Amino acid sequence: MKRFLAVVALFSIMNGIAFAKALPPDQLTRNTAQEVLSILHENHAILNSQAKIQQLVEAKVLPYFDFRRMTELAMGINWRRASPAQQAELVKQFQQLLVRTYSSALQSYSGQTITYLPFHMAPGDTDVVVRTQINQPGQQPVPVNYSLEKKSAGWKVYDIAVDGVSLVTNYRSSFNAEIQRNGIQGLIQALTKKNRAS
Repeated sequence: MKRFLAVVALFSIMNGIAFAKALPPDQLTRNTAQEVLSILHENHAILNSQAKIQQLVEAKVLPYFDFRRMTELAMGINWRRASPAQQAELVKQFQQLLVRTYSSALQSYSGQTITYLPFHMAPGDTDVVVRTQINQPGQQPVPVNYSLEKKSAGWKVYDIAVDGVSLVTNYRSSFNAEIQRNGIQGLIQALTKKNRAS
């Protein structure tokens, strides 16, 4: 369920409309959330097709994530030990893993809503956190926070914390363990195998 919560919130931030890139992160989140949730609510057939969901993720989410930075953060000190070719392959495989994870989790949507918490950003800030809560009937709200950095192409997400657990920190533990066992190339092979099996 937590994977789904992250997906809904991720979609709420992302939007393919060009003008949205100029909006502050909190407004971008608010303006796109209802559109995305409406799509999920009104097009239940999408939720029954893994292929359609993945296409939606690829079209709406990929352009607004900094997968290279996410991979670098998830790798930690091991990032500098990887060759440029290995770095490129790690970014590719990590991106594919996240897309497949988001696509699978999105199929759990069942009418959850999003609350936006007060947002503060000083003039000139280029690194911010947008804080939200996912509301589920009969359950406690789940905090979902997004770390975004302003790039030349607009705001990009580089980390998500669901219920206090950072996505990149969570993957860092498993990546480091795999590297200790089998090296960086072993991690690439493990990610490739997992993606092919998904």
